[in-house]
Amino acid sequence: MPFHAELLKETEQARMGLLSAPIIQGCLQGVVSLPSYVAFLTEAYHHVKHTVPLLQACKAALPAHHAWLNDAMDEYVEEERGHEEWILDDIRACGADAEAVRNGQPSHATEVMVAYAYDTIARRNPLGFFGMVHVLEGTSVSLALLAADSIQQPLGLPDAAFSYLRSHGTLDQEHTAHFALLMDQIEDPQDQRDIVHGARAFFRLYGDVFRNLPLPVVQAQANNKQEALA
Repeated sequence: MPFHAELLKETEQARMGLLSAPIIQGCLQGVVSLPSYVAFLTEAYHHVKHTVPLLQACKAALPAHHAWLNDAMDEYVEEERGHEEWILDDIRACGADAEAVRNGQPSHATEVMVAYAYDTIARRNPLGFFGMVHVLEGTSVSLALLAADSIQQPLGLPDAAFSYLRSHGTLDQEHTAHFALLMDQIEDPQDQRDIVHGARAFFRLYGDVFRNLPLPVVQAQANNKQEALA
């Protein structure tokens, strides 16, 4: 089995754990609110601003026998550069304070996810960072465009509030195909195990980011009723 197919198979349960986050399930059913969307964009800003530094750190830490990845890493850097500014533009289009987000702090869940990414590169295996790439790009392809429609229509927000979700979802369709080709060239069993390990961890950590977002009021009330009946 090609490694990318194996990666998908070995991380499917972890992926379903992420998708089970209440705010994601609610969004797909049209249960949305402006504060929840702005909170999502806020946390997205605080991890996306690290994408280029993480890619650069990963490239710098690659062992010599993985120098063949250098060109691909450079392409990723150029394609990801400045995406955090798209998110700030979306926040402004929502009527929220983008500069407060820029100068603010991430949630604990986001901070831990970013820290784990840097730690994976520095302490474990730089190739483990591809586990994060798999999680973020794979999730955006399957969710971003659908979520944008589910959020925009009920809230009546302008197209300008969705440049990150829509552009990222479209771009990552191309990235995912390229990523699969790269992963199928990873032949070392330990590298493969480290990428799978990283992906499982990032599915859980990214899921924690979503689980810590504020739920729309209607959804939060429904969850409280269910807990009271349990």
